[in-house]
Amino acid sequence: MQQRSVNPWTGETLAVFDQHSDQEIVNTLKTASVAFSQWHKHIAIYSRVEPVIRLAQRLREKRIALATCITQEMGKRFSESLAEIDKCAWLCDVYAENAADWLTPEQIKTEAKKSFIQPLPLGVILLVMPWNYPFWQVIRAAIPAILAGNAIVLKHASNVPQCAQALTELFAEANFNTGLFSTLFISGQQVDRIIRDPIIRGVSLTGSEPAGRAVARTAGEMLKKVVLELGGSDPFIVLEDADLDLALDTAIQSRFVNAGQSCIAAKRFIVDRYHYDDFTKRLAERIQALKVGDPMDANTNIGPLARTDLCDALHQQVQASLQAGAKLICGGQRTPETLACYQPTLLADVMPGMAAFDEETFGPVATITKASDIQHAISLANSSRFGLGSTVFTRDGTTAQVVAENLHTGCTFVNGLMHSDPRLPFGGVGDSGLGREMGRLGMLEFTNLKTIVVQQ
Repeated sequence: MQQRSVNPWTGETLAVFDQHSDQEIVNTLKTASVAFSQWHKHIAIYSRVEPVIRLAQRLREKRIALATCITQEMGKRFSESLAEIDKCAWLCDVYAENAADWLTPEQIKTEAKKSFIQPLPLGVILLVMPWNYPFWQVIRAAIPAILAGNAIVLKHASNVPQCAQALTELFAEANFNTGLFSTLFISGQQVDRIIRDPIIRGVSLTGSEPAGRAVARTAGEMLKKVVLELGGSDPFIVLEDADLDLALDTAIQSRFVNAGQSCIAAKRFIVDRYHYDDFTKRLAERIQALKVGDPMDANTNIGPLARTDLCDALHQQVQASLQAGAKLICGGQRTPETLACYQPTLLADVMPGMAAFDEETFGPVATITKASDIQHAISLANSSRFGLGSTVFTRDGTTAQVVAENLHTGCTFVNGLMHSDPRLPFGGVGDSGLGREMGRLGMLEFTNLKTIVVQQ
């Protein structure tokens, strides 16, 4: 079996990688286990920070080459690929600065002489990572886990093997201990077997809902810790008193970043009836002005999707929604540039029960739904099995607080772009997953929060 790196814009095969053999898998896991034993027992937190600082330096030094690798392998616009690398370096900075404080034992006042909670690492953690942010997703999961004392084995998406290889090389160049971060070229079917290996003590997956359920099923059977960041159908609420210009500017950026291939992209625009017609008209004008093209071209706004089959699935969702009564405002077709490109699309009058409302649309398709009032907007937003992120636009601080508290999501942004931040915990509820990444809480996910009591 092989993994192919294919440029989605040109269709060119860039590289071919052989999958690892059973013996290579065994050897990799054993090496990771040895690395973990040495890392958490003999290396203080301040020494663990040093290679993280070097990793940030290497990311910045090689940002052009790394961003080019992303763009050529999965089609992200080059400017967005550069931003992804920069964000990875920033995350390293944040954790290098805060790791010691975030891992400090928490003192608890009891009748004993001393009582405290000590975060201790679990062991070797398996990362099962997606292709849409091939560096960011890995870095944001790996760095906090490693700094907490764990070792990492990466199973990356099969269509970004060059990014996986580049990440492995970066960790080696930053002088992380041998085996502390390693990559396996394996199929999705082999993940189950690896989770069952006693060396693996936890699993972090970012990906589809079906993949998350499969991983959770096996991890649960083996009683191993799991963190899942799955799909999203994030609501973007525009209330009657919203700043409409700000909401429109944010809407375009939020929905169409990375050609719409983002779990936290705004996907369901829920707009108060007072603004509905105007918002729809003005959003359509902005969408129609977006240029589809070569992701290496600075004038391109929308690049290709990562694979042609993703276009097929997206088009099926659009067609099913139109058949169910949605109104096509613009787009709705593949573009002539390449089979992997899809026209920036706007569907209006989208309601629960339609594919574009109920399912995650992973591509440049926006939907808009009319809300009669604030409570209706909240109800529509919560009419989803997903619960990752949400956004609300209102000029009233009290209203913003009430709406934010009543949205069934892992995070809510008010009057601004929904995004992940390494200083803050990130994750969802419902079918968007469980557990948290980033921030102090994310760092503690793959630790044993051990209670220690000293009586005398």
